[in-house]
Amino acid sequence: MSPERPAGSERRGSPGGPRRRSLVTGLLIGVGIAAFVDEVVFHQLLHWHHFYDRSTTTAGLVSDGWFHAFGWLAMVGGMFLFADLQRRRATVRPRLLAGVLVGSGGFQLYDGLVHHKLLQLHQVRYGVELLPYDLVWNLAGALALLAGLALLARHRRRERARTG
Repeated sequence: MSPERPAGSERRGSPGGPRRRSLVTGLLIGVGIAAFVDEVVFHQLLHWHHFYDRSTTTAGLVSDGWFHAFGWLAMVGGMFLFADLQRRRATVRPRLLAGVLVGSGGFQLYDGLVHHKLLQLHQVRYGVELLPYDLVWNLAGALALLAGLALLARHRRRERARTG
């Protein structure tokens, strides 16, 4: 948006418009939240796994540091975008919330399916029957992802109905 344009005057549906920016902001924040919870709860507090468990403990700790930095970069980027949307009074809250749910759920599902199963970088937990842990991990991610997609679809329908 150019400085001359008033807040919220972006063309409806434009790539940088408030609807899209609210969704992207939510996606980044959602990824940051999921990464933060995974890192703090499962890596640091419970010691269930590291981001990369196929080498030494030192390599696992270094990989956790990179993972933690990635999560914080996503969160900081999302918060800068959120602050800009708020400053412009252009935040589209249903799209922001949908983005948070899609971002966190999608990230968790990606982690569970790609990192855990396909690439086998790590598992949810070691020394236990994995199936219950995998099911809970992936179902929680899928539910958040589906809830976010449903919220996004509902908001789109309401917008279409409002604009006729």
